[in-house]
Amino acid sequence: MFSTFPANAVAGRRPAWRLAVLPAMLAALSWPLMGHAQVQSVAIAGKPKTDDKNATTFIQAEQISGRPDRFVNFDEKVEVVKGNTTIIANHATYRNLEDEVDARGDVRVTRNGDCYNGDTMKMRLDTNAGSVLNPTYKLLRNNGQGGGDRIDFQDEERSTIVHGTYSTCEGLDPDWYLKADTLNLDTGLDTGIAGTSVVYFKRVPILAVPSFMAMSFPLSDARHSGVLPPSLGSSSNGGMEVGLPYYFNIAPNRDLTVFPKYIQKRGLQVGLDGRYLGAAYAGETNFEFLPSDKQTGTNRYALTSIHTQTLMPKVSMAWNINYASDDEYPADFAANISKTAVRVLPRELSLTYAETFWNVNLLTSKYQVLQDIEAPITPPYDRLPQLTLHGGQFDVMGFDWAVDTIFTSFGHPTMVQGERLVVNPQVSLPFIQPGFFVTPKLSLHAASYSLSNPGPGLGDHFQIAVPTVSVDSGLIFERQANWFGSLMTQTLEPRLFYVNTPYRDQSLFPNFDSGTADFNFAQMFTENRFTGQDRIGDANQITTALVSRFIESDGEERFKMAIGQRLYFNQQKVTLGAGESQSRSDLLLSAGGKFSKTLSADINLQISQTDHESVRSNFGVRWNPGPKKVINAEYRFQRDKVTPDNQVKQIDVSMQWPLAERWYMVGRSNFSLQTNKLIEGLAGFEYKQDCWSFRVLAQRFVTATSTSTTGISIQLELNGLAKLGSNTMDALRKGISGYQPIN
Repeated sequence: MFSTFPANAVAGRRPAWRLAVLPAMLAALSWPLMGHAQVQSVAIAGKPKTDDKNATTFIQAEQISGRPDRFVNFDEKVEVVKGNTTIIANHATYRNLEDEVDARGDVRVTRNGDCYNGDTMKMRLDTNAGSVLNPTYKLLRNNGQGGGDRIDFQDEERSTIVHGTYSTCEGLDPDWYLKADTLNLDTGLDTGIAGTSVVYFKRVPILAVPSFMAMSFPLSDARHSGVLPPSLGSSSNGGMEVGLPYYFNIAPNRDLTVFPKYIQKRGLQVGLDGRYLGAAYAGETNFEFLPSDKQTGTNRYALTSIHTQTLMPKVSMAWNINYASDDEYPADFAANISKTAVRVLPRELSLTYAETFWNVNLLTSKYQVLQDIEAPITPPYDRLPQLTLHGGQFDVMGFDWAVDTIFTSFGHPTMVQGERLVVNPQVSLPFIQPGFFVTPKLSLHAASYSLSNPGPGLGDHFQIAVPTVSVDSGLIFERQANWFGSLMTQTLEPRLFYVNTPYRDQSLFPNFDSGTADFNFAQMFTENRFTGQDRIGDANQITTALVSRFIESDGEERFKMAIGQRLYFNQQKVTLGAGESQSRSDLLLSAGGKFSKTLSADINLQISQTDHESVRSNFGVRWNPGPKKVINAEYRFQRDKVTPDNQVKQIDVSMQWPLAERWYMVGRSNFSLQTNKLIEGLAGFEYKQDCWSFRVLAQRFVTATSTSTTGISIQLELNGLAKLGSNTMDALRKGISGYQPIN
């Protein structure tokens, strides 16, 4: 039975018949239909359901012939559409009983945006199972493409390519491709799995994977379990290094990476890195182990673990645990200077309860100090434990108040030990208006000590109470100004900060955690010139500062200048080490901002008012004229007031810059002018193609006072497949400010 549809049902086509064939009716027909008819489309209705499996099948062609109850032949410009699947061919046969289509001649199959071309095709329309001979294919999500002898479709999402290739490069001759006896593609899981396979780059095999390893790769940015590409590198401490990590995607919020690595001069190192993330917890643990180091004959290992967790709505806990087998572990196995510089490894565990206006924290902390023989470090005190209670509230009848109570039990293997209780209440009355502010403040530092081993001739109990009065004030003036042709708002902000703290003798008190604070603009406006709780500096002083800003109409600060100094009205008696009797502090000068959209600079100076020489200075400039174009230059100087010959003079230059089309140069040099020694050096090249990139990087950095290490890293990144070689991105991001990945 056939029914006619309007001739204009397909816009732009000549008037024609449309045929609708119902399976139930076809089953009842017994007379054959032989011959030819000029038709354009046929709709083969399925069951009345909305899913693709039972969707109506539409077929268009120039000619049809056959037996409607068994098969229908379609010829010339054949198009079959069912749900998200479209088949285009020169010829096709539809078998009614099997709901199957055989297509031949320039076959093109599109499924969910993925495209497959071949000579012939067979497919069951109800299950999307079938095959294509001599296919080529292209995947929508990641531009994956290739070919093979045959593609077998298991269903709408899964397919197997026999003797196939895979690449994300365009064209018939890709720069790189994966060739495998079988390629299992699952677009639902975004995963590809290759059997026995070889990776070719520029037609040269660079990586072979046997069948028992089953190389897997992502079809999107999603994470998947499988063998990761091998890592290759070399260093002066370890020689050649080869690693073959395996990644376990345990769950969407948990994963584990196992990274065995063979180090030529030291042996086989095995590492584990596990990460997890939940609604109320998060953390990461990294463990490395190298049994029987060839150089030392000992077992070498290191552990780092961080964790945070909310136990109850107001209760949280955290830990930070670090451990190394020996003092030289960072120097022998670190891949960059940021790891070798870490010599004090904390082990901390904390528990916190927080309410709206108060909170309590319990902390235990111990430290492992990795000593450098030529530059020894005094181990810090352990806190076993420290209990902190903080309460505070803003704007209570105009007042702000806070109270900190800290009880700590200090432990140390070689120095005095004991307990300390500190109570620090404070109250202030801020007056804040659009053009000015004044904030008077009153605070008290009360401390009590109980020592277990004070030493001969010293007491074991100490108490102290030191009040402090301070007043912070400032004015804010504004005017319209012109900055390099741009209309902006310029501010002028004078500020005065007065502090009065009476003298209390603390020379016999232990020093568990205090030190002289670094003198800078932030510290100038604090009451105590010491850090920690063991020294409260006597003060009768005023800090003066003047700040001017240029602010654009959108609120962005374009430029800032500042000058500040502290004036002393008394001689400071509370000291750590050598005291100072000057009437004024060093002069601080600072200026910085953007001169244009591409050029920015900053300068910071600390000038001694005693000898009128620079104590510390910093000059920096950045030029960033476009993407992946940045040059940073900085000069740093620091002089020790006690031993003026002890100076730091460093020049730090880093850059990322295009050399030619697709070629980029990267580099950094942190050079000491005082010792005529390279502290950290980095140099390399990057090359970018449409579907791959290549990096080679050489690094040199100091690992101890008199030793340094040199390493070479090579990385080939094949887009959509893998990164072969060493990880160079961390070194580039940390070493070059403003670095942008080329890929």
